Amino acid sequence: MSTVFNILLVINVLVLAYFLFVNLFYMFLIWASYRNVRRYKDVDQIFKLTGVYSTNLYRPVSIIAPAYNEEQSIIPSVNALLNVKYSNLEVVVVNDGSSDHTLETLIRYYKLQPDNRYRPRFLNHKPIRQIYSSPRYPGLVVVDKENGRKADALNAGINIATKDLICAVDADSMLEPDVIVKMLRVFMEDENTIAVGGVIRVANGCTYKHRMVDQVLLPKTFLGRIQAVEYLRAFLFGRIGWDYLDSLLVISGAFGVFDRKAVIKAGGYLHNTVGEDMELVVRLHKYHRDKKIPYRIRFISEPVCWTEVPEDWKTLSKQRNRWHRGLADTLFRHKDMMLRPSYGKPGMIAMPFFLFGELLAPVIELSGFIIVGISWWLGAINVTFALLFLVFAVVLGVILSISAVLLEEMTTRRYERPRDVILLAVYAVFENLGFRQLHAWWRVRGLFDYLKGNKEWGTMVRKGIGQ
Repeated sequence: MSTVFNILLVINVLVLAYFLFVNLFYMFLIWASYRNVRRYKDVDQIFKLTGVYSTNLYRPVSIIAPAYNEEQSIIPSVNALLNVKYSNLEVVVVNDGSSDHTLETLIRYYKLQPDNRYRPRFLNHKPIRQIYSSPRYPGLVVVDKENGRKADALNAGINIATKDLICAVDADSMLEPDVIVKMLRVFMEDENTIAVGGVIRVANGCTYKHRMVDQVLLPKTFLGRIQAVEYLRAFLFGRIGWDYLDSLLVISGAFGVFDRKAVIKAGGYLHNTVGEDMELVVRLHKYHRDKKIPYRIRFISEPVCWTEVPEDWKTLSKQRNRWHRGLADTLFRHKDMMLRPSYGKPGMIAMPFFLFGELLAPVIELSGFIIVGISWWLGAINVTFALLFLVFAVVLGVILSISAVLLEEMTTRRYERPRDVILLAVYAVFENLGFRQLHAWWRVRGLFDYLKGNKEWGTMVRKGIGQ
């Protein structure tokens, strides 16, 4: 029995050390994020004073919005894209073989007409049925193609796009009018920049006016508010912190700007994966380091894209399952980058952390709770050790989530009502008491589904934003 106790004690110490390391690293990301945000604000004032944001001399942009069965939200979403403040802009909406009335809705509302101009084909994708343009909106192009999923639709949009930069967004998302000029500032700072990501915020609960978010309010449901906290943590100190380390591996598929030529040279979006957004970013790292081409992949906290999040348990579980399968697929495909100095910080820091701190985290977390419980029941550990484990596993998680809320309040301050900020802090606690453990179980199932070869995308139930 003493041998079993010793083994359990060693396992418990290792799990405790794991939680301590991961949480300390996240605290470092909070510190790095705060420094990065403050630096961005200081430089941003300089750019505004020099009038750079008002210039029309910079590189043109094509916004690409894949759409599949988006009948409920397609018009307000496209209107928001057309309302983006930038003169040299085109909007390419790709109808990816929708089975509802998405295409008919677009044709009727925008008075679309067939456009038979030749467009070169750089990337492979499913056949295009027809390309449409609008006499009323010269910057709008609508592509109707056979269904091939999101990556396929994005590749079609890249082929059709005519501008130097591409901005990939979800058709159910809504960009703020000044996002493009804010994103372009990063490309102006460094000519080697090939990609930049912005912040995704939860649109559920907000009010709308003139095709844009009018008042930022919290969602009315428990799941919506929990996700509002999650998104704050993921973007305000997760990705900003990785940007500080020059090791960003993820630009959300819902909102990112890329150099079109760089994406084409790297091969475009991968078809046979459910994590095409992360996979492309990692492949851009790999391609440029293999070719020894100078590059930067950035993230900034000011440009905001509003998106609808699922508010039912079934849809949310499928979404998180898919996200984890995408993470597993990307890390496995590019495992040769792991811990290789030639791939710099992305290979030496980011990828190992994403493997142990993200991919395997739910397995270790759930196993840790089970092992600690068994060990305490058998008497292999005492109450003090069990409480210490709970502090590292739960309390530090609460501190991290509340820190994300405080960082939002100190920087962007999109939630103007004090009541909303207080509620966010309350839900930051709730998130770590039950929901986080359930979320870990969804991710564990996602990992097993990946190992079984499941590449299903799943369906997203939407009510539509900005109606």
